[in-house]
Amino acid sequence: MGYQRRPSNLTGHQRLPIKLILSYVFDWVIVFGATIVGTVFAHMTPNKRPFSLANPEIAFPFQNNEKVPTKMLGIYVVAIPAFVIYIICIVLVPGPTAPKSTPRDTIWSRRLWEWHAGWLGLFFSLSTAFLITSGMKNLFGKPRPDLLSRCIPDMSNLEKFKLGGLLGTDVVSADICTQKNLYILNDGFRSYPSGHASFSAGGLIYLSLFIASKLAITIPYLSPSTFAGNHDIRHRAFPTRTRNESSRKEKNCSRCNDQNLLYNSFNYDEVTVEARNEAAAPPVYLLIFAIVPFFASIYISSTRYSDFRHHGFDILFGYMIGLISAIFSFRLYHLPINQGAGWAWGPRSSERCFWAGVGVGTYAKCSKNLGNIADLTESQSATIKNGDIEAGVNERTMNNDHLELLPMQVNFDPVEIEFLPSKSR
Repeated sequence: MGYQRRPSNLTGHQRLPIKLILSYVFDWVIVFGATIVGTVFAHMTPNKRPFSLANPEIAFPFQNNEKVPTKMLGIYVVAIPAFVIYIICIVLVPGPTAPKSTPRDTIWSRRLWEWHAGWLGLFFSLSTAFLITSGMKNLFGKPRPDLLSRCIPDMSNLEKFKLGGLLGTDVVSADICTQKNLYILNDGFRSYPSGHASFSAGGLIYLSLFIASKLAITIPYLSPSTFAGNHDIRHRAFPTRTRNESSRKEKNCSRCNDQNLLYNSFNYDEVTVEARNEAAAPPVYLLIFAIVPFFASIYISSTRYSDFRHHGFDILFGYMIGLISAIFSFRLYHLPINQGAGWAWGPRSSERCFWAGVGVGTYAKCSKNLGNIADLTESQSATIKNGDIEAGVNERTMNNDHLELLPMQVNFDPVEIEFLPSKSR
């Protein structure tokens, strides 16, 4: 039986607020704005650090044919990850947990939201890495390994452009270069950090995290309940046999106090599950899908060393920029891989889509009908409805609205302690 189709005309509270939509449009404007600023930086004249003509680290030949040119880099780290994210969201979402009776519009709303969150995180990672890298290139102006072949120094006027040196090592300014192509010359002072490394890590590492999240590729972990009172029992070799043996001993025991009964009922409950059976390693073949983008980013970065475009540290630092951007961007829009079941965070509240303020702690929204969560009991708090974009409601329970600036003081009744028991006892 297929998914049922719900009427497409959304009315009332089911229509997404314009304010909420505009907040995410503004997010995209900032992302593309950062990309434009990074592009402007990439075409600016960088600082040109003086260099030594006797430095062998900048005397490598200039390679006209790069293994991964800039145009192909855009395809590898932008187009391909974006296409893969789109396919995953359309094919795998919402997954096998969705009931067959779920309306078709609800299914597509979830798919579109996961697609939007996946792309927004990807382009946020890429724009961040690109902006930081382009700005740093201009600030440092570090010579590339092939600078001398780009520069074509005017050796006849060495003394004119000499800035310093010691024991026969002449440090000269970039004015000694006779290169007519200003782009080739200026690009020779953009070695640090590596743009290919940061861009490839920012796009492909993000893709690896996205695939790992959607395919549940994570290191097995134990839930917090494992570390509760039944910790010892669940870690034994055969918890079920231990429970049965304990039950037989309990029957033979003529007197058991209430504390022991409580302990046995908690630790040897029939629903006790072995800790070793609570999680399992994912199939190895699935790891290939998540590792391939990671390996591709390493290959792209390595070509900058073999093409004499960057020094080793330039590549490492650039890769670190992309790695941090990818991890931050993924966690900004997606739940943790080992806890989120592959879902992205839900949308912001329409009341807090642009600003939350001090003391709120979240951009989600608590239920208006139930008032302050701090005044509710645990059972009431557990029944708060989790809102979702499919229903047009942005209510959540997991927020910090109940956190007070000054915690409530708890008054304890005084207790009189008898140091000498009464003789009547």
